[in-house]
Amino acid sequence: MSSAALVAGLDRSALGNLPPLSELAHVTLKLRRRLLSPLGVAGLSAFAFMFGMLLSAARSPSGAEVENLETALFAQAAQLAQLGDQLAISQLEGERLDAVQRFSTQYEIPGGLAAAVYSTAIAEGLRPELAFKLVEIESGFRRTAMSSAGAIGLTQLKPSTAQWVDPTVSRKMLWDAGTNLRVGFRYLSILLHQYSGNERLALLAYNRGPGRVGELLALGKDPANGYASRVLTH
Repeated sequence: MSSAALVAGLDRSALGNLPPLSELAHVTLKLRRRLLSPLGVAGLSAFAFMFGMLLSAARSPSGAEVENLETALFAQAAQLAQLGDQLAISQLEGERLDAVQRFSTQYEIPGGLAAAVYSTAIAEGLRPELAFKLVEIESGFRRTAMSSAGAIGLTQLKPSTAQWVDPTVSRKMLWDAGTNLRVGFRYLSILLHQYSGNERLALLAYNRGPGRVGELLALGKDPANGYASRVLTH
């Protein structure tokens, strides 16, 4: 078979047309992982090797045929790379959905709320486990929760604290679940940075205020009041 025929065959049926991303969403997570596994990559490498051997056994191609073949191979390689990216995105989405479902079941909360807590925690650099436990302890996952001290919503933020974190946030906006989660988790992230990643101290500062925790630490006293232990208990 000539190289030109090989090119024609490759274009027609070697890999076929890429399926749209909407169809890839129906591929099972198990199959996606298998395709992206070392064995899957090895399979693609074996295909490339056998194809190369087939070419070497054919007659010497002309310059135009070689150029056409290289163009076709480059196009197919680009398609493979695109498909790999799509599969990787689909796998990450599958893992996110698995995690959301797990948290939804664990805390017996609606999937939409679990997805909001999970996605916001990731966006603000928090461990999802820590974020879910914080919301459970603070509000019991009740959007309309309000403390006697005036703390509002899912993460029980005081308006003054929220405005310190984000001056554009008003008291009324804290009743919105998305805003409350974003500002509350960002506040905890700031405290984690302030205490060099020490979750215990950051949680105590979240509960008691960083000023009070700093004052007790300066006096050589332990600021623990049981709050951090409750949040960090899984």
